[in-house]
Amino acid sequence: MIVSAVPVKLIDIFGSVLMILLAFLCLLQVLKLKKRDPNNVIWTYLLWLCIALAGFAVSRSVGHIVKQVLLFTDHRNIWESIQPLSGSINTLMFMVAGSVTLFFERSWSIYQQISDDKQALQEAHNELMYLNQNLEQVISERTKALTLSEHKYRRIFEVSRDMILVTKTDGFIIDINPAGYQMLGFKKDSVFSPPEKVQMIFEKPESWENIKKNIEKQGFSYNDEVTLKCQDGSLRRALVSTSVDTGAGPGEDTIHFLIKDIEQRKLMEQQLAQADKLASIGQLSAGIAHEINNPLGIILGYTQLLLREENSDSERHQDLKTIEKHVRTCKSIVEDLLNFARSSRPTQEMSRLNDSLSEVIAFIRHHSKLEDVNITENYDNNLPNMLLDEKKIKQVLMNLIMNAKHAVGRKGTISVSTRFLPDTCQAMIQVSDTGHGIEKKNISRIFDPFFTTKPTGEGTGLGLSVSYGIIKNHGGNIFVESEPGNGTLFSIMLPVIC
Repeated sequence: MIVSAVPVKLIDIFGSVLMILLAFLCLLQVLKLKKRDPNNVIWTYLLWLCIALAGFAVSRSVGHIVKQVLLFTDHRNIWESIQPLSGSINTLMFMVAGSVTLFFERSWSIYQQISDDKQALQEAHNELMYLNQNLEQVISERTKALTLSEHKYRRIFEVSRDMILVTKTDGFIIDINPAGYQMLGFKKDSVFSPPEKVQMIFEKPESWENIKKNIEKQGFSYNDEVTLKCQDGSLRRALVSTSVDTGAGPGEDTIHFLIKDIEQRKLMEQQLAQADKLASIGQLSAGIAHEINNPLGIILGYTQLLLREENSDSERHQDLKTIEKHVRTCKSIVEDLLNFARSSRPTQEMSRLNDSLSEVIAFIRHHSKLEDVNITENYDNNLPNMLLDEKKIKQVLMNLIMNAKHAVGRKGTISVSTRFLPDTCQAMIQVSDTGHGIEKKNISRIFDPFFTTKPTGEGTGLGLSVSYGIIKNHGGNIFVESEPGNGTLFSIMLPVIC
């Protein structure tokens, strides 16, 4: 039985055409995928593989078709001559396909490694982004906390009523708070142009040296009492505490000073000590005055009896008058001592203080030789009537004005003024002069009995002590301010019924 080869040949021709068609359809599909994702290595590999397979399909299919056509047309000799070439092309196309696969197998390994590295980089990037976001948040929170802390401590620095001063370890001033400028009397930034050392604010150089020794020994000093020198030359007592602040690097250490002004406290302590001293002297004076007053009365009485029996022209009469004069002087001194020591309430009645002052000044102008001494008056008309022992208040005012007249000498100005202080229900009397002033060493002694700076025979030293006692018995206070060469100011504070 002979089987026909025609169907086989037709199938070979049809299969070859179909192979070419399917190869190019696969190539077209890969081109579409490659266009969607140009960087995808898989699509690149499939594209090259499909090109190689399409070439192989074309080579093999064309060879089969040409073979069948040549055999069908009885040109077997032509086919036999080109058959090796067709086989070589098929082999070459297959080798290309195989090479593409082998090449992209290596490329795939590299791509996989790159993908892994990319994923690792992405994870690292995400982690860094997370840390960066958290870091920004942490920095923001820390910055906010630092800003609040700086504001809080800067506010403490600015509003502190004590001086806060910061210096380098060599003493050069870095910063001073407003209270420090006010305490020392400096204008702001005047201690920085050029930079000054902290030694400039101490009256005595050894004050800074002692503080430095304490800092070097124990790292701080506490409540060292020093005297500060203000810009105007005045002195102010203060307590100084210091500590060392360690800086972030070498040479960045600073010294922090906390300086408390104790000048007013010291003055108050002196006034209390003076008051205690005057009270003790008053008690002593009262006892002595009583003991002396009786013998003086007896001497004065017998002297007056003897004077009655003596002729006024006799020498004996003149001697007795001399005795009488000096006994009366002694009794006056004793009376002043008793007035100073007496703690009983004065006899008070409603009086106009301004009128009392005017009467005293009118009396002084009429009976004293003022020459070129000018007395000015400045009274507060709102001052109400006051409960006063008018005679004793006039005695105080007379004493202060006469002391001022003695201080100015033949030429100068005495100012007398009153002022009503409704907030404290007090009346203030001020007597000032342009005289020679009082030396600092004598300020604390001027109210002591028998203390005087006048020449011998011109004062007993009891005027201010008696005045002090009168003012105290009225429930008031008396103060003095004076500088040598710049005059003196006495201030009296008396209570007012509001």
